[in-house]
Amino acid sequence: MSRRTDPGHDLPDDSPRRPPGGHGPTRPEGGPYPLLNVVNRLVFHTILVFSLYLLLTGHNTPGGGFAGGLVAGCAFVLRYTAGGEREVATAAPIEPVVLVGGGLLLAVLEAAAPLAAGGAVLESGYTTVRLPVFGEVALVSALLFDTAVYLLVVGVVLTVLRFLGSGIDEQSDPEDESREAAEP
Repeated sequence: MSRRTDPGHDLPDDSPRRPPGGHGPTRPEGGPYPLLNVVNRLVFHTILVFSLYLLLTGHNTPGGGFAGGLVAGCAFVLRYTAGGEREVATAAPIEPVVLVGGGLLLAVLEAAAPLAAGGAVLESGYTTVRLPVFGEVALVSALLFDTAVYLLVVGVVLTVLRFLGSGIDEQSDPEDESREAAEP
């Protein structure tokens, strides 16, 4: 009879790398889904760049701050499914409350700025700038408001992942369970 060649065959049945019940192949060190980890690393930054594209082109085409923020939020949800709260904290080292607060502050400033020039609240301004590589670029003040909405949406998604997801991480972390069981 041949011996199993599974690298974790000599692990005890209650090892954190062993699936519940102690049977079957061991879980890889990177998490339970290595393919998801690889795909996540490949597409995360691409999704974030696409969300910025939606933010920047949303004034004249479909997109904008809300759509771009939701796409960026989906990128962080993908990151969360691959590695949990630690993976999201690595990908977004800034506190979500800073994003929400910054978005709110930017929205209020952009809304009130036209009042200083004698305009109406949220009145949009328009100017063109000549940039060396891009040529003539139109700058619309509504982009600031879209950026504020983008920051708000991303901040809210990160807050949801941090606070609602932390309970899930605590419940499903087998290392914490084994430490608690070992303490008298």
